[in-house]
Amino acid sequence: MNETLKVLESRRSCRNFKPDMVKEEDLKAIVKAGTYAATGMGKQSPIIIAVTDKTLRDQIMVENRKYAAWGGDFDPFYGAPVILIVLAKKDVPTYVYDGSLVLGNLMNAAESLGVASIWIHRAKEEFESEFGKKLLADLGIEGEYEGIGHCALGYAAEPAKPAAPRKENYVYFV
Repeated sequence: MNETLKVLESRRSCRNFKPDMVKEEDLKAIVKAGTYAATGMGKQSPIIIAVTDKTLRDQIMVENRKYAAWGGDFDPFYGAPVILIVLAKKDVPTYVYDGSLVLGNLMNAAESLGVASIWIHRAKEEFESEFGKKLLADLGIEGEYEGIGHCALGYAAEPAKPAAPRKENYVYFV
């Protein structure tokens, strides 16, 4: 089996990360892979915000936690030291699909480099909030963007569990 197919079959979401920062060269390669995701009509509607600053990462964690049922000190990013936030321009009809493909590329590229990942939702709510709008403004990002998701990255604290069996009737050949 070729290496790409092995990565696609072996990647699993990680819910327990070590605090170690992802190697810079690996992070750059992962982000670059995200920029090569297919986009509708090649419009490249998504953007990626790579967050490695712990203070900002923790502020985003608190904001994300507001939109879920978790309370207390729960970390919706499971301790991952890096968060790649994918947003996409709302005026492009395929923006949600485009951003979703970026997230898929990010996670698969990470797996290929031995970096664990998980897709975390609630970016839409975060970037509709004053917190998110201010973050975009502080970064000089202009335009109408919608948060698509977060790709939390780091090194797994424990081995990934094997894949669940594929469901019956997943595919129909005609």
